[in-house]
Amino acid sequence: MKDFQNFINGEWVSSPRTFENRNPVDNSLIGHVHEAGRAEVDAAVRAARAALQGPWGKMTVAQRVALLHAVADGINRRFDDFLAAEIADTGKPHGLASHLDIPRGAANFKVFADMIKNVPTESFAMTTPDGGNALNYGVRTPRGVIAVVCPWNLPLLLMTWKVGPALAFGNTVVVKPSEETPATATLLGEVMNEVGVPPGVYNVVHGFGPESAGAFLTEHPGVNGITFTGETRTGEAIMKAAANGVRPVSFELGGKNPGIVFADADFDKAVAGITRSSFDNSGQVCLGTERVYVQRPIFERFVAALKERAESLKLGDPYAQGTNFGPLVSQVHREKVLSYYAKAREEGATVVTGGGVPDMPAPMKDGAWVQPTIWTGLPETASVIREEIFGPCCHIAPFDTEEEVIAMANATPYGLAATVWTSDVGRAHRMGAALEVGVCWINAWFLRDLRTAFGGAKQSGIGREGGVHSLEFYTELRNVCVKL
Repeated sequence: MKDFQNFINGEWVSSPRTFENRNPVDNSLIGHVHEAGRAEVDAAVRAARAALQGPWGKMTVAQRVALLHAVADGINRRFDDFLAAEIADTGKPHGLASHLDIPRGAANFKVFADMIKNVPTESFAMTTPDGGNALNYGVRTPRGVIAVVCPWNLPLLLMTWKVGPALAFGNTVVVKPSEETPATATLLGEVMNEVGVPPGVYNVVHGFGPESAGAFLTEHPGVNGITFTGETRTGEAIMKAAANGVRPVSFELGGKNPGIVFADADFDKAVAGITRSSFDNSGQVCLGTERVYVQRPIFERFVAALKERAESLKLGDPYAQGTNFGPLVSQVHREKVLSYYAKAREEGATVVTGGGVPDMPAPMKDGAWVQPTIWTGLPETASVIREEIFGPCCHIAPFDTEEEVIAMANATPYGLAATVWTSDVGRAHRMGAALEVGVCWINAWFLRDLRTAFGGAKQSGIGREGGVHSLEFYTELRNVCVKL
């Protein structure tokens, strides 16, 4: 049994209210999580403020960089501990977590620590009205105390994606991990202490959203900026809270991402790519594909091939050899996804495969399992085509022309990502320019260079993070004008 306490000012802090943390593979009890109230959140924000004005704020860039490299090394040194914690919280297969979540979680610290050493600011020489000279130059200062509100689908990776640049650029943080996945954020507190990060630089408060740690943190006047990944409705609530005090936000929100396959694409690579984008992490990827459009000459063949791939996915124990498909994160999320499976049938979908609950052996029968699912035959107005499901499912529709598929792909309030499969170079560039998304992959999916801009368009987010773009949120740019 685990006991997940809040981590405040370098110490473990309990609270009178706790809630259960359960393993989605079999619904077994992992442990209890201490829910932070207003007092604990306030203590965390005050600790972050004190560290900002104390030893952390007085460190040189070189000293900060060295500490963040030590944090990354500490994660790698305790790789197995982080891996076990991530798998227990999410149920994701060992192969996925060991090759993606934990390595990227560590890399996020090194990438941004190294970046801050080499990013210049602007300078301009000017002539003054009296004929003299002046020099203008930019100085970047930390924004201050950053509230980091994290999702449950890639808990360590997406948390450090925010904490890494925030700390590299001199800020301090208060992290609110998802109530579904508290383990790796808590474990990172141990690493912070082990490598000598000053108390108060990294804080963790556990809890829920409304009337809990999430709301208390985002409403706190001592927070200078809020970064959040999650669903659009939650982002709207956080944005309202951030309006008090006119505090900036960085949001990566919901999506209903299109996957587009042209008849001239490499067929096998396109099938493999859409299999990944629709079913990896049991469809619980913000960048995943829930709408697939396939050019008519290869439509029937593509549907059959994707059906075969979906039915070959191996469900089971995340540690078992060959398992590549896990449960959903919780029973609550399972009910949401199953409700959309029912809606698809009600709206007249042809269920190509799946559409229900798999027959799992004991004790996994009690887990949050659903079948990988493919539909065809629905109009673009159907609920499962318009609304984000966040499960292992997709609808496949045929199209004829480039113009037609662009219109269908863009006919959504979301605009996070797209994946396009074609061998026509000109078409590839046209699609990249025409699709209203923050990230457009051509003949690939989830291929990330951490130096590039990342974020969503329309209701899929505000702002960009990644590379130098993270500087725009995590720092304030000050102009200094010196008359010579």
